[in-house]
Amino acid sequence: MGVLAGRTALVTGASRGIGRGVAERLARDGARVAVHYGSNETAAEETVAAIEEAGGSAFAIGAELGRPGDAAALWQEFDRHADGLDILVNNAGIGTARPFEEVDEAEFDRLFAVNVRAPHFLVQQGLTRLRDGGRIVNISSGLSRTALMPQVMAYAMTKGALDVFTRDLAKVLGPRGITVNSVAPGIVDTDVNAGWLRASDEARQGAAAFSALGRVGTPADIADAVAFLVSDDGRWVTGHWLDATGGSMP
Repeated sequence: MGVLAGRTALVTGASRGIGRGVAERLARDGARVAVHYGSNETAAEETVAAIEEAGGSAFAIGAELGRPGDAAALWQEFDRHADGLDILVNNAGIGTARPFEEVDEAEFDRLFAVNVRAPHFLVQQGLTRLRDGGRIVNISSGLSRTALMPQVMAYAMTKGALDVFTRDLAKVLGPRGITVNSVAPGIVDTDVNAGWLRASDEARQGAAAFSALGRVGTPADIADAVAFLVSDDGRWVTGHWLDATGGSMP
């Protein structure tokens, strides 16, 4: 029996990349997983199918984040499939890479709406569903604590805000035995990064050079870190920022 047997998990942005890796790992550990997607229902259903083919249990729920009423819409979908929650992984996010001078107000607001406001209200409106002793993991970024890539400053700012949310929320929810932590990936080989990361051997080697381990991260690397935090083994860890950059922090 898996270590998460009998528990229900929700992973936002789980149709691909890190989110899919997390969803598949939690399902493998025995959790029933809600696979959230923003617009790509086909990819979400593929994730569900992969989980079920491996002997796990999952269902897909759709809700576009970053707009008014997004949290309510997501929880309404969730409630159609489950009557409570044990694990919430706030993974969904968007990014941008452009010089500081070129980021306009609409783009800035969109980043904060998806990466900060959505997790805030998902947790706030989900507290009646989240059981005592539950787990919340926010997917942050190593870029929230380094100026390694200033061209993603606005994105990094959103992750810094998410880190503050993590730390303070751990205090708020501690009396209920709910732990709250953030996991900070470095460069991970996902579809989002495919355009530049897989463009050439030189690009990949350059990315790998940032890591002390000499390689690019995988979704499974991040999923394993999340799996520890949501398991019973992670019960005494809360309010923590877990560096999952493969030693990329300078």
